[in-house]
This record gives sequence, structure tokens and C-alpha cells, in this order.
Amino acid sequence: MNHLHTHHSAIPRLRGGLVRALFGALALVGGVSLAATSALAPAHAGEVLDQIREKGVLKVATDSNWAPQSFLNENNELDGFDVDIAKEIAERMGVDIEFVTPDWTLITAGNWGGRWDLSVGSMTPTKERGRVLDFPVVYHYASVGVAVHNDSDAQSLADLEGRRIAACTSCTGELYLNKELSIDAPGVAEVEYPFTAGEIVSMEQPAAMFDDLRLGDGVRLDAVVDSLAAMREVVNRGYPIRIIGIAFNEPLALAIDKGDAEFGAALAEAVTSMQADGTISALSQKWYGEDYSQPLQ
Repeated sequence: MNHLHTHHSAIPRLRGGLVRALFGALALVGGVSLAATSALAPAHAGEVLDQIREKGVLKVATDSNWAPQSFLNENNELDGFDVDIAKEIAERMGVDIEFVTPDWTLITAGNWGGRWDLSVGSMTPTKERGRVLDFPVVYHYASVGVAVHNDSDAQSLADLEGRRIAACTSCTGELYLNKELSIDAPGVAEVEYPFTAGEIVSMEQPAAMFDDLRLGDGVRLDAVVDSLAAMREVVNRGYPIRIIGIAFNEPLALAIDKGDAEFGAALAEAVTSMQADGTISALSQKWYGEDYSQPLQ
């Protein structure tokens, strides 16, 4: 997931593993509430949740450079859609919040060892990530698009056959270009691959992809795969690029380390209530200008 941004020069990226164990009777309005099972040694039931309640603090991993999901504002404070979501979750759980900003690859690697409790980072639940993480609830949805320079002759995704295309490292766009994307969530359409990249360029910083693409058609890149909202952001900022299609739609979930179903259930309950009372819809409108609280067609 990215997402209509006007608040920072950096570009957000989407990411993405739900494994299939439904939380009892929790029902999400417009979302998905799931917990993953694991072959890994699980934490004692409720251990993370008990520690959060004892300390009175929820420690959340996010990013300081992925506007509008999460970024440092003019007051040098974390701000953005994911930041607002995390704050609301903490409030509904009755605890304070503390943010940390580890590298994305560390978050998706799992086995956090208590360094943080929760990732609120617009992560796509994939089968690969589901081996090391649980995804207790989906909280919004996004489209991933493909963009080219204005001077490109490409008019559709099929026109990108054999070209040099970038995606951010460890993101769903990278999996898509490698034809290895498997989103593990109910109701998600099977991903189609209308082209095969000639060269896949993995880049740590999504903003750098658009900076390279803006230099000219084929100068460094022929195309970029990233969130549709990120692309709209750079177009609005005057970058000479155009969007030629949607690669896939994806659900975006909270992520926790494996093994604490009670913690996952508490998070799902909080998000369920946020869906039901319109909070997520309002925050989506605030940051993206559109309602991404419901599945995209």
C-alpha cells in the first residue's frame, strides 16, 4: 500500500502473510480478522499482552520516511496514517504508545525478541512473511501500480516485456516482478503477470526509484512498481511520469511476532471497533483523500 501523499518528500511503500486461523467470534466490519499458527516455538499465551498492560506502553515499529503513512513532520514528530492508526489502537487498549523505527527488513524478518510489540506499517500479508509473523487484522487496502516516464512508448503493462523495472527491496512489488507474490488473505484475486521484466532493480528507498525514473525514459529505469498512491504523489509534485496500469490490489495488516493469540485478539478487537465507528474511513480520507477502509475491486 501507497497512497496519495502531500506531507513529505519521501514516498511510502507497501508491503505485505496471513496464515489461516480465525479468531473465535471476532467479526470485522470491512476488514479481516485472522491469526497465524506457527511451527516455531510460540510465546506463552498472553505474554506480550500482559507485558504491555503491566508497563502501560505499546511499542510500535513504523518508519520515519514513508509519507503519508509515517513521516517526521515540521515539528520533528512522527505523523501520518499509520501513526494515527497506532495511536488510536493504543488509546482503545488503554495504554500509552512509544514508536521505534527499525529497518523494514528487520520488521519483516520476525523474531523481534521484545524490541517492539507491533508493526503498524501497511504490511501486505504474504505466505512467506506468515512463516515468521502473525497478522491479526487487516485495517486497510491499496492498489499497486506501474509507472513509466512520460516519454516512454509503453501504454499498458504488456508493453513492459523485457524492460528494466524497479521495486523496493522486500516489498510486494519486488515479489510481483519475480512472479513470486502470494497474498495470503481470503477473497484476494490471484495475481496475474502480463509481462516479464528483463532486469529487476531492487532499491532500498522508494523515493530513489522515482528520482531515477524522472531522469528520462530508459536513462536508469524503464518503469517502477509501487503503490498507486505513491505514484499519484509524485505526479502531483510535478514528476514527469505517468501511470499505465494496476499490477494488483492488496490488503494491508497489522503484524506481530508469532505466538500470542490473546494480543492478536486484542488488536483485532480494537481495529474492528475502528472500522465499525468509521475511524479508519475518516483517517483514510484525511491522509489519502479516498476511503481505503474497504476491499478494492
